[in-house]
Amino acid sequence: MKKEFITASDDQTIDLGRELAREMRPPLLILLIGDLGAGKTTLAKGIAAGLQAAREEDVTSPSFTLVHEYRQGPFPVYHVDLYRLEDAREVATLGLEDLWSDERPAIILIEWGEKLGPPLPGPRWDIRIEDLGDDRRKFTVEERITTDEHGLNR
Repeated sequence: MKKEFITASDDQTIDLGRELAREMRPPLLILLIGDLGAGKTTLAKGIAAGLQAAREEDVTSPSFTLVHEYRQGPFPVYHVDLYRLEDAREVATLGLEDLWSDERPAIILIEWGEKLGPPLPGPRWDIRIEDLGDDRRKFTVEERITTDEHGLNR
């Protein structure tokens, strides 16, 4: 699946996140990819609200804490921000694989997903965000399956 969407405001971006959330089932890794200020956190607000994991106003960028956990809904939603991390070694210290549990499937949203390195095995969405100017954003959503070193998708 590859889909494209255009929004013209923060409210429309939040609404898009809510709409996309209707199609999300755990386990799912979502890589949010885009420049600073592109709308990654705004989209995450809509996704978390759409998954009933948190209220929009409770979702903030985890730039300094690195990981926010939302558990109001039927499954956990983890919101991760890799902006401040410099290399794969620092990313590895986050223990993201511990969030990816077969016992309690979750949805993991990763801002600056391009810094992740080899993604966790399993279903994943890459969401690329482009700033088109004048508050307009283009979102390209691509569904993928990532395999591990043995070619297994878990």
